[in-house]
Amino acid sequence: MTSKKTGYLLGAVAGAGVMAAAVAGAGMRLPAAHADGAHLIRASTAPVFAPPPGAPMSFADIFDKVSPAVVSINVTSRVDSSALRKIPGFENFPFDGQRGAPGGGDGDDEGAPPQGGRAGPKGQPKLPTQQSAGSGFFISVDGYIVTNNHVVENAETIKVVLKDETELEAVVVGRDEGSDLAVIKVKGGRTNFPFVNFENAGKPRVGDWVIAVGNPFGLGGTATAGIISAYGRDIGETFVDYIQIDAPINRGNSGGPTFDIYGRVIGVNTAIFSPSGGSVGIGFAIPAEVADAVTKQLISGGKIQRGYIGATIQNFTPEMAEAQGLGSQKGAIVSDLVPGGPSARAGLSPGDVVVSVNGASVKTSTELTREVAKARPGDALKLDVIRDGKHRPIEIRSGIRPSEKDLASNDNSVNGNAPGGPAAPAAPHPSVLGMALGPLDEATRRRLNAPADMHGVLVETIEATSDAGQKGLHRGDVIVQAGGRPVLTAADVAVAVDVAKKAGRANVLLGIFRQGRTTFLPIKIAN
Repeated sequence: MTSKKTGYLLGAVAGAGVMAAAVAGAGMRLPAAHADGAHLIRASTAPVFAPPPGAPMSFADIFDKVSPAVVSINVTSRVDSSALRKIPGFENFPFDGQRGAPGGGDGDDEGAPPQGGRAGPKGQPKLPTQQSAGSGFFISVDGYIVTNNHVVENAETIKVVLKDETELEAVVVGRDEGSDLAVIKVKGGRTNFPFVNFENAGKPRVGDWVIAVGNPFGLGGTATAGIISAYGRDIGETFVDYIQIDAPINRGNSGGPTFDIYGRVIGVNTAIFSPSGGSVGIGFAIPAEVADAVTKQLISGGKIQRGYIGATIQNFTPEMAEAQGLGSQKGAIVSDLVPGGPSARAGLSPGDVVVSVNGASVKTSTELTREVAKARPGDALKLDVIRDGKHRPIEIRSGIRPSEKDLASNDNSVNGNAPGGPAAPAAPHPSVLGMALGPLDEATRRRLNAPADMHGVLVETIEATSDAGQKGLHRGDVIVQAGGRPVLTAADVAVAVDVAKKAGRANVLLGIFRQGRTTFLPIKIAN
């Protein structure tokens, strides 16, 4: 991810030095006066309050230096047909064309109402267009601009507005869904653009000043200031540990830069946390080292490839560790495998707990995904897994990670809302952990689209007040593992509960099959 395009230039636009001169009050001695024996004494010599060393008296010099490199990005795209059909009167309307509205997890782009559509082939109307706005910044003299993927992912046309209000057309060079980064390039061959560089060496500390520049609510050339609030924020995106900043960013700031006090880019503004939709002082930026590596690769090749092992994973929680008798062990538990994928071929199994990859400790499922993603296709990934309470090595040859869209289309969570269950049973079945469990017959297997070689027991009824019910299990789920062992009958689940009780454990770990996926849940054992 660090390959460079031949001739690719990165230059520094240094910010002005920080002004931090202390201002002290001058002591003053008044002429002595004698009135009724009273004396006037000199005024206090305590200094007037001065900012601590390093605190800017103004950000004006920094803004003057860096703002010419920051641009507003105006995008025209097609309205999402699935969203449009939800509008009364448009439910069955035929539309031609592609899906439209820029997406992304933060929703901080300034949008405009849809415009009228044009006629498509064979008289079918095309989807109407809509406008949205974001931010970006030049990273080279010849017109390469960094922004967010969700700003430009569905763009039909892109217009870049410079600080002097010059409008230029641009095209997408490359996009990366995984990091939500994109590179666009201005058309026309101009080679005199002001640009800024990423700061990869000296990382500001939590509490250091930063300044964000962008296009909030379509108001281009806007500067806000604050501090770095935290590093390593996980906001649900797979490949990025975000910087949290309190410099106000709002809708339309997406893709804009965050600068340190020397005018160097330390992050790319991407998301906000806000119940109201506006800034509440919690913003998130992609770190410079991530953005620099991804954008260089997009410029050189236009596509990012990440490692892939073909396994669905979850966090291995303290309750799961307790249920397995593994104390405070952390890691990622394998819940499912892609048939014929790298993990299946290497012998990884559902229920395995991955604790390291190539010697790097793994504490969460996100850390495992990131370690795997570092691999190139064909690289060997040496996993340390715990199976049946014992460590064992497994070596997997990495594949190529599919697109995030393809992965999301196959993602079915155990907490989904579709019950998918059969009708109430005609006869009672054994009850374990507040669930009535029945056999998995062939008719049910076909209805659930379960693999032919999958075994388990069917949840036929469940007590809503039980821990299983509270954690989202419902009628139609299939229990395929209990206590780390395969389940063939309801008695197997009962035995796993008894074993956990005798070991003094408060939970038993169940593997639950639903909608084509297996997920593990720790279920409390009732007293």
